[in-house]
Amino acid sequence: MSATGVDLLAERLRGRRVVALTGAGVSTESGIPDYRSPEALARPRRPTHGPEFVRSAAVRRRYWARAFVGWTRMRGARPGAAHLALARLEERGAVAGLITQNVDRLHHAAGSRRVTELHGALAEVICLDCRAVEDRDAVQARMRAQNPGWQDDPGPMAPDGDADLTDDRIAGFSVPSCRACGGMLKPRVVFFGDNVPRPVVDEAFARLAEAEALLVAGTSLAVFSGYRFLLRAAERGLPIVIVNRGPVRGEEHAALKIDSSTGATLAALAARLDRD
Repeated sequence: MSATGVDLLAERLRGRRVVALTGAGVSTESGIPDYRSPEALARPRRPTHGPEFVRSAAVRRRYWARAFVGWTRMRGARPGAAHLALARLEERGAVAGLITQNVDRLHHAAGSRRVTELHGALAEVICLDCRAVEDRDAVQARMRAQNPGWQDDPGPMAPDGDADLTDDRIAGFSVPSCRACGGMLKPRVVFFGDNVPRPVVDEAFARLAEAEALLVAGTSLAVFSGYRFLLRAAERGLPIVIVNRGPVRGEEHAALKIDSSTGATLAALAARLDRD
C-alpha cells in the first residue's frame, strides 16, 4: 500500500462522519475463508440455502455436522489488522458506525461498538418454533454429548465457519433441538435465499443516514443486501471510497478505489489520521 494511496484515502475521509460497510475480506486475514476470492473460486462450494434448511432434515444434518466440527476454530479466530483499525477509528471519532455482512463477531472482539450485523451472528442460535435464542457454545456442548466420539477441531476452515465432511460421516450425526420446546434450531444468520430482517435493514439505513462518507472494505458487494447501501450513498451524493482486492459491484460510483489488503491499508489509514 503506497503512502500516496493512504494520503488520498485520508483526504477523502478526514473531517467527515464515516460509516464503514465491511465484508469477508476484512476477516480473511483472521483465517476465515471467503466465497469470492481467486482461491475460493478455484474450489467452488455451495453454501447452505435457508429455504432448503427449513424443508430438509438431511440439509439440517449436513449443516450441523459440519458446523459442529468447525466451531472450535471459528470461535478461536481473532481480530485482524482491519478489525483493529476500524475499532481505533471509531474510538477517535473518525468512524461513526459499521454495517457488516460478516457473521463472525470479530468487529465486536476488536472493540467496535456501533455495529449493525446485517447477516446475524454464528455465536447465537434461534429456535424456528418458539423463537428462543441460545448461545452457540451451549448448543455445541449438547451436540458433543449427543455425538460421542466426534471431534470438534477440524483441518482447514470452510467459508461458513464449518468443515468439509464426507456424506457417510454426516449420516450418523445427531442434530440438536431447542432445549425449551424441542423445536428446530438454526444459527441466527441470514442464509442464502433468506431475507435480512426489516428491523436490521432499518438500523443499517439509519446508520447510513448519519454518514458524510461511506468506506467500503473487504467486499465485492455481489449480494444485494450489502450493495443497496452503496446505492443509497451514491443517491445522496456521499463520497464513497473502496478498499478491496478485486472488482466491486458499483465501484463506478466511488471517488477512490484502492486494490490492496484491507488490513494493511486500514491500519495505515488509522496511523495517518492519528497524526492529524
